[in-house]
Amino acid sequence: MITKATLEDVSNLNKLINSAYRGESSKKGWTTEVNLLVGPRTNEKELTETFQNTKNTILKFTENNQITGCVLLIEKEQQLYLGMLTVSPELQNSGVGKKLLQEAEIHASALGLPKIVMTVISVREELIAWYKRNGYFDTGAREPFPVSDVHIPITIQPLEFIVLEKRIG
Repeated sequence: MITKATLEDVSNLNKLINSAYRGESSKKGWTTEVNLLVGPRTNEKELTETFQNTKNTILKFTENNQITGCVLLIEKEQQLYLGMLTVSPELQNSGVGKKLLQEAEIHASALGLPKIVMTVISVREELIAWYKRNGYFDTGAREPFPVSDVHIPITIQPLEFIVLEKRIG
């Protein structure tokens, strides 16, 4: 079941997101960043701040009262920004991610937004291919990869974001 997450979900979302992107548990899934970055993907403070902005929505996928997937949606001008699409490593390739993408499209349509955009680390070729199979295209735009306490590269490959987009409706 997909519903809007709330502040009460912050701790569980934090555990889920970090388990899917970084650390040993992320190696069970195919979307891990463990070979590219170290440190947490997010933290409870950042997630709490996310909920405090009314332009942000986090959708959660819940099964047996456990959050096993989520996605961050941000209203930005005439588009919806999609970020932090997360599925528990044990459930990747089960259709949860696709369901969250579909729900994001419904959310964009309800807001009257004609497109969804996202950024993906350029070296994540398998993930980019998955988004393309789900209707997203490479806009050709590139953005610098931010280095911070949350984003600490451990690869010699230069990292940058590619901008993907999908038109809605």
